Amino acid sequence: MAKKGKLAKLQKREIKAKFVEERHSRPALVAQNQKQALYIKAIQQYTQTISLGCAGTGKTYVASTLAAQMYMRGEIDKIILTRPNVPSSRSLGAFPGTMEEKMAPWTAPVTSVLQNYMGGAYENAVRKGAIVVAPFETMRGASFNDAFVLLDEAQNTTPEEMKMFCTRIGYNCRIVINGDIKQTDIGENSGLATLIRLVEQQNLPVPLIEFGVEDVVRSDECAMWIRAFEGLGKPKHNDKPLQVA
Repeated sequence: MAKKGKLAKLQKREIKAKFVEERHSRPALVAQNQKQALYIKAIQQYTQTISLGCAGTGKTYVASTLAAQMYMRGEIDKIILTRPNVPSSRSLGAFPGTMEEKMAPWTAPVTSVLQNYMGGAYENAVRKGAIVVAPFETMRGASFNDAFVLLDEAQNTTPEEMKMFCTRIGYNCRIVINGDIKQTDIGENSGLATLIRLVEQQNLPVPLIEFGVEDVVRSDECAMWIRAFEGLGKPKHNDKPLQVA
C-alpha cells in the first residue's frame, strides 16, 4: 500500500512538472508581415482590439495563439469564444447535440489553434471550464473578468447586440473583435460598422487593424481568389484560356 501511495504521488509530480514545462516552453508568436506585427502589438498593449479584413490574413490565428499564451502564463483565468448565430445555411438549432457541440463546427478554427499550442493543458482547461464556447445569444446578463474574449464574425452582429457585448467587459480582460464588413449577412445594419464609427468619431482608445489582400498569409491561391472575387487586378492569361499540357 505504501508503495502504491508513493507511486501515485510520483505520478502526480510528473504530471505537474510536465504541465509547468508546457506553461513556459511554448515558442513566441512570430508575425508573418508588418500588419500582423501591428496586430500582435495592439492586442498585447490594449485591452480591446478590432481587426478587419479578408480571410486568410491570420486574424483568428493570431488572436487564438495570444489567448493561449496568456492563459498558459497565468495572465488570465479563462478563454471565451463566441460568434453571432447567423449561419449561411441551417440555423444553430438544426444541429444535433449540446450547445457546445452545435457551436463546434464554427469554433473549430480557434479550438484547433488552442489545442496545438497548449498541448495536454488544453483538455485540462476544458474540463475545469477555463475554455468556454459561448453562443452569442447567451451573453446577455453575463460579465467578463480575468478573461480573453474573442468575438469572431462580428460583422453579423446588430448594433444592439454589439452594445450588449461591449458592456459585458469587466476587469483584467483582453477583448478581440474580428470581422469583415464585406462579408456581412445582415446588410447595412451591422454592429461592427457601428462600432468602427464610434471608435473613429469619438477617438476611443481601441486600435483598428485593417488587413488587405496583400496581407493574406494562408496561401497564394487564397489571395488569388480574393483578388478575383473582389475584382482586384487583371488575370495573367486574359487573352486565352490556360493551356494544360
